[in-house]
Amino acid sequence: MKIFTTLYDKALQWSKHPKAPIYLGGLSFAESSFFPIPPDVMLMPMSLAQPNKAFYYAWLTTIFSMLGGLLGYVIGYWAMDLLQPLIEDLGYQGKLAQINNWFNEYGVWIVFIAGFSPIPYKLFTISAGASGMALLPFMVASFIGRGARFFLVASLMRWGGKKMEESVRKWVDWIGWGLVVLIIVYIGYKTLYSQ
Repeated sequence: MKIFTTLYDKALQWSKHPKAPIYLGGLSFAESSFFPIPPDVMLMPMSLAQPNKAFYYAWLTTIFSMLGGLLGYVIGYWAMDLLQPLIEDLGYQGKLAQINNWFNEYGVWIVFIAGFSPIPYKLFTISAGASGMALLPFMVASFIGRGARFFLVASLMRWGGKKMEESVRKWVDWIGWGLVVLIIVYIGYKTLYSQ
């Protein structure tokens, strides 16, 4: 079944839409504070479709991701008490405690690492606000971490160009199904060992 190839082709079509940069900015903003899907899913095909605009898209993604991170910070700073019951209901209390321990141990460096890595960045933006981290170091670490990640993605797509697009398309179903299997294994592992 070539589900992921079809989705990939659709993503490439959408990436050429005249309003695609607006959607990319909106997704980047939302992902940093509350939305689960990372902006890389739009940044990659947009950079592949128009390699000459790859760095523009990376800047757009970085700026709106930082603004979304600022919203996450504000949510953590002002609304953590309201979110606490929801966090407990969703079973994220342990993860939040771990993140708070990382903040105590690593300080602003954890924001940089979270910004660059595939770890859900929103957890760190909200936690930074909840812990009262100084805003300026938070924003600087976010800018460097997020910018490094998005410019790396855009650079790889720009460098690879049409050749990379063909290669990704060739393997996208294998990659997609591999990720599905990893997610199922992870959920099974967490379910089995959380009882």
